[in-house]
Amino acid sequence: MLALSLGASGVSALISFLGSVTEPGGLKDQAATLNASAAPGRPWLDLAWQLFGITTALVPVALVAHLLLREGVGLRTLGFDRTRPWSDLGRGAAVAAVIGSSGIAFYLAMRGLGFNLTVVPEALPEVWWKYPVLILSALQNSILEEVVVVGYLLRRLDQLGWSPGASLVAGSVLRGSYHLYQGIGGFVGNMVMGVVFVYLYRRWGRVGPLVAAHTLLDIGAFVGYALLAGKVDWLPTA
Repeated sequence: MLALSLGASGVSALISFLGSVTEPGGLKDQAATLNASAAPGRPWLDLAWQLFGITTALVPVALVAHLLLREGVGLRTLGFDRTRPWSDLGRGAAVAAVIGSSGIAFYLAMRGLGFNLTVVPEALPEVWWKYPVLILSALQNSILEEVVVVGYLLRRLDQLGWSPGASLVAGSVLRGSYHLYQGIGGFVGNMVMGVVFVYLYRRWGRVGPLVAAHTLLDIGAFVGYALLAGKVDWLPTA
């Protein structure tokens, strides 16, 4: 499962990071772009590529659902269902509010110290589908990461007899690994987020609130950057 999804992304991020640290100049002078145009100057083709990328990125989640159904359960056993939508959203919003504010401060500090690339959350053209695609991208990221890296990974590690502490370390390091392309700050910040999310999953037994929190965080980053880039002094741009 991980070799088909976020485990492979971790290896890719490591290679990207090695390329960045061996590039002349500091990390903060380089950029990591998250949502870029796939067909510049051709908006309809670009839209097709964007939707294709979002859809195919969710295939591992479909595989998780299939494997769980073979066990006689399903995604509901991970707490990814519609049984508690308002509770999940409320908890997620509270988590996002705490992590979002501290996350921005941490990113700015790490970049200022030269430990992080300049993260460009979006570089899409000014077309009618820009904001819907950014929101869908945020939702895709959150579903993929929380279902695979929290719910499914912890279930499998528990079945293998791993201790809760070892599972927490494994899940958190994995989350940090596929953000390493952003720099040391991206790795450490997301590893800490992984610790918090694993703890909350153990406490609540549901990935639903984590999906909500992650979606809100990414929407804030993607849409917020689109609205504020170049208009405020504190937000770094490439």
